[in-house]
Amino acid sequence: MQIDSLVAATKAAHANAIVAQVVRRGDCLCLRAGLPLTPGVTGAFDPLEALITAAHAQGIEVHAWVIATAMWNSTTPPSDPDHVFNLHGPAAVGRDNWVMLRSDGQSKLNDDWLLDPGHPDAAAWVVNMALSVVRNYDVDGINLDRIRYPDGNLGTNVPSWGYNSASLARFRAETGRTDTPANTDPQWTQWRRDQITSIVRRIYVESIALKPRIRVSADLITYGNGPATLGSFEATRAYAEQLQDWRGWLREGIVDTAMLMNYKRDTLTTEPNNQRRMYDEWAEFGKDNQYRRSTAIGTALYLNDIASSVSQARRAVAPSAAGNTAVGWVGYSYRTPDTLANADTRTDAASRAELIKGLTAPSAYDSAAPPVFADTPPVPPMTWKTQPLFGHLRGIALASDGTPLADTVVHLIDRQTGFAVRDARTDSTGWFGFVDLVADTYRVTTDSPRVAGGVLGDATIAAGQVGTLGAAAPSASPSPSPSPSPSPSPSPSPNPCQTSVGPGIAAPTSVASGVAGFHASWYGQSGYATLCAGQTAPAVVAYYNSGTRGWLAGTMGQVAYLGTWDPEPGQDRATSLGGDGTDGSPNTGWPRFNRLAAQPAEWVGPNQVAWFQFTIVAPSVPGTYRLSIRPLIEGAQWLEDYGVFWYVTVKTP
Repeated sequence: MQIDSLVAATKAAHANAIVAQVVRRGDCLCLRAGLPLTPGVTGAFDPLEALITAAHAQGIEVHAWVIATAMWNSTTPPSDPDHVFNLHGPAAVGRDNWVMLRSDGQSKLNDDWLLDPGHPDAAAWVVNMALSVVRNYDVDGINLDRIRYPDGNLGTNVPSWGYNSASLARFRAETGRTDTPANTDPQWTQWRRDQITSIVRRIYVESIALKPRIRVSADLITYGNGPATLGSFEATRAYAEQLQDWRGWLREGIVDTAMLMNYKRDTLTTEPNNQRRMYDEWAEFGKDNQYRRSTAIGTALYLNDIASSVSQARRAVAPSAAGNTAVGWVGYSYRTPDTLANADTRTDAASRAELIKGLTAPSAYDSAAPPVFADTPPVPPMTWKTQPLFGHLRGIALASDGTPLADTVVHLIDRQTGFAVRDARTDSTGWFGFVDLVADTYRVTTDSPRVAGGVLGDATIAAGQVGTLGAAAPSASPSPSPSPSPSPSPSPSPNPCQTSVGPGIAAPTSVASGVAGFHASWYGQSGYATLCAGQTAPAVVAYYNSGTRGWLAGTMGQVAYLGTWDPEPGQDRATSLGGDGTDGSPNTGWPRFNRLAAQPAEWVGPNQVAWFQFTIVAPSVPGTYRLSIRPLIEGAQWLEDYGVFWYVTVKTP
């Protein structure tokens, strides 16, 4: 009955997905995930399976919401002896104790016992818990909550948790330190931040290995003012205190959808506590920092009246000032749809009916037309999965004696060229992963003395697939003959170096339009080139003028260019892939060493497309090179950063 009501309300609200709490504190509202059952659930009924069946029948997606680091919140232990709290809670000793500790020895946040993400066994448990849901249920997504360090710190931006003895021992083993680091010690802070990222990365890669089209999302911190006021994302509490580098996750591509917990009261208050401004700042930042993944804006229904929540929902789905749109809105929560329901002065059903009215029909709650959700929008496609250009790699690094190489740096090498592409660090089990790799053959190596020869294995990556590490192929160089041949045959001529250009990248289905001022939306590009050293190739990147001001060639403050950007080679830096011959760049006819191309037409007006063309050259050293690109109005402003980049693979004959 409750599931039927939930699905009916979701459909009435013209929503297209349910994010349903499945794993709470080490227990599950499900039967087949291998976890203890949530109190009240029996083996006679599977709540998750029933929800999936009912929701899918109505065309509604189900995303399994799991709380990553929660262990228990009661003075009475769980009844199941196999519950993680009973096995690894405060009564456990030594490495069996997984409880998060604060630097002053506190082991509990309010009523909550928490798992320490830096504890190697606790981290592995979080990964396995999430994957067990993905593996055993036809969910459309896996949603990670509390995938961070907790609140209750000893000061703003003073990350005070993570002092479990096993975590400290692991940190000391990796760094060679012997002390107990201070809360804000930079190396310790980054190490803890990396533990969270490592868990997210493994869940992402392993989830899509199980189900290539599953959506991996995370519920993300937006405390206080946004980066627009604080000056940078790194200055926010999310990054500096909760150690949740969610912008980095989007940039790396290890989440599909960032669900911002943009939980603010929609009230105009005196500075510095203007929560409406905080909400809008974080919504803008989320929309403008999606890279090649996506962001949804979450709102706290329980903190607001219906009119305020409808207003926040409308702003959540509206374009940012830069013309970028989130993929959707998330309302938290179904149970407490407004302040009246939260205060128990109106039933949740009555408040929900009013919220549905405000979102889907003309009402006194919203004077704008049409309603925010006049109809049910389709779930936005994940084009990086439905039309993939890149693949991924996972593996277990093993020493020569067959034992895992925990917390060890591994190198990803282009198998054809021998050029290092990326580095990664294994987790406590020896697992490593790389996301968004160009389709190619790779070798993974390590500098660890525990691996004879340093080679861990080879892998072939195909677009849209997760490759695995296999045995290393023999070297391409022939072994010397044990004795000279009396009549040697002439050596064959080496094969000529083969060049190729990959498929072009199509434009998005929709882009912003009519945004006040200078603006641009990425609108597709030609394919990535594989070249021989010294060869050149043309390249094209298209941008749509999504602003209200036109671009005028040859006029400072109005002419559009493409510029070099972060992270490779960096803003306004020279690159080995092209330039004008100055500042150490090769001469490939660019306007300047840090300007790839100028607008091709004299005038590019609003709603017109500019096809920027430039020439790239393959460096002399084989390898895979990347060039980051961003448009700008010369002398005026940089335009939107869509994380656009160019890959060039240099082969040997």
